[in-house]
Amino acid sequence: MNDQSILYGLKVLELASVLAGPSVGQFFAELGADVVKVEAPLTGDVTRSWRTPGESSEIPSYFSSVNWGKRSIALDFKNKRDKEILDNLIGKADVLIASFKPGSAQTLGLAYDQVKELNPSILYGQITGYGNDQDRVGYDAIIQAETGFMYLNSQPGGDAQKMPVALMDILAAHQLKEALLLALIRRMQSGNGSLVSVSLIEAGISSLANQATNYLAGGKDPVPTGSLHPNIAPYGEVLETRDHRKVLLAIGNNRQFFALADLLGPAGLSEDYRFSENTLRVKHRTELSTLLQEGMRRFTLKQFLASCADRNIPAGEILTAGEALDRNPDMVLREGAFAGLRNFAASGLPLHQKLTPPPALDADRESVLDSWGYNSL
Repeated sequence: MNDQSILYGLKVLELASVLAGPSVGQFFAELGADVVKVEAPLTGDVTRSWRTPGESSEIPSYFSSVNWGKRSIALDFKNKRDKEILDNLIGKADVLIASFKPGSAQTLGLAYDQVKELNPSILYGQITGYGNDQDRVGYDAIIQAETGFMYLNSQPGGDAQKMPVALMDILAAHQLKEALLLALIRRMQSGNGSLVSVSLIEAGISSLANQATNYLAGGKDPVPTGSLHPNIAPYGEVLETRDHRKVLLAIGNNRQFFALADLLGPAGLSEDYRFSENTLRVKHRTELSTLLQEGMRRFTLKQFLASCADRNIPAGEILTAGEALDRNPDMVLREGAFAGLRNFAASGLPLHQKLTPPPALDADRESVLDSWGYNSL
C-alpha cells in the first residue's frame, strides 16, 4: 500500500452487500484506506452468485465491479465467537459502511446507537431504501420506477424502461461518499463520530435536476422524449451518417447551432426564422431534425466528426459499452483473469493506484486479525 495515498491508515469496515455500499468501500480503497469486507460464511456477498450465462471465472463479474482493493473476512453475526471478533474490529475502525434490511441492524447489535458504545468516534455510513423511519426494503429497479426515471427513460408513447445499470444504487453511493468525507472532516475538527444516512429514494429524487424544476417551476410534468432534451434543440437528436453510423448532437447555444447549420443544412438554414433561437428550435425540432438528417447523408462518420472538431460543434458517435471501455483504458482495472473499473474518476490527488483484485471469500482472515491487532478475549 502506498503510504502517500490520501487516506492511508484509515480503517474501513464494510458490512454491506450488492452494489451501493460496496462501491463506497472500493472508493475508500482507491484512496488508500484499508477496507475489510465482512461477509456471511459459506455464501458471502450475494453477488458472488450472480453470474451471466457462460461465465466461468472464479469470482463473478458483478462482484468484481465494486470489490477491488479490499480484504475479506467471513463472520456469522449470530455466532458468539464471530460477534466478539466483529466487535473488536468495530472498536478499531474509523468508518463502518452498512446496508442492513430495516430492523436487522438493531437485532444483530449493529445499529449506530449500539456500535457507538464500542467506538464513540466511528463514522457510521448507512444506506436505506426509503429512510430510517420506513420498514420497506429498497430495490434499485423499484426506486427507478418510483422516482420518475423509468417513466422518463422511454420513447414517446413507448413502454417505461429501467436503466441498464443500477443507477439508484450508484447515485446513493456517491451521496454517501460525500457525507462520509464531510463527517471525516468534522471528526478531524471535533473528534466526534457521526451517523450519516442516505436513502435510495432521496438520492433518486435529488438527481431529477432540470426535469424536477421543469415541473416545480413551470407546473408541467415532464414527459418521455427519448434521448431528446426537453429544453434544448438540437440536443439529443440522433442522426445517421452515409456509412450508417449513429451520432448524437448536443447543441447548447446559437453559435454551435449556426456552425452546424452551415455544415449540414441547405442554403439559408442558419437564417430560417424557425431556428433562429433555442425556444423556436425546440418548437420546430421535428422539421429541423429532418433537414439535418438530409445533410448528414453527405458525410461519413470520420468526415463529420472531423468537421465538428474543426468547428467546435459538440457531437459524438454512439458506442457500445465495450467500445467505450476499449477507448478509455485508464478506467479499467486488470490483474490476471480479473477485470473491473475504477470507482473514483477524478485526478490530481495522491491515489492508491495499485489495487488488489476482488478477494475470495474469507481469504484474508488471518491478515485482517493480525494487522488490526485483534485480541482474543
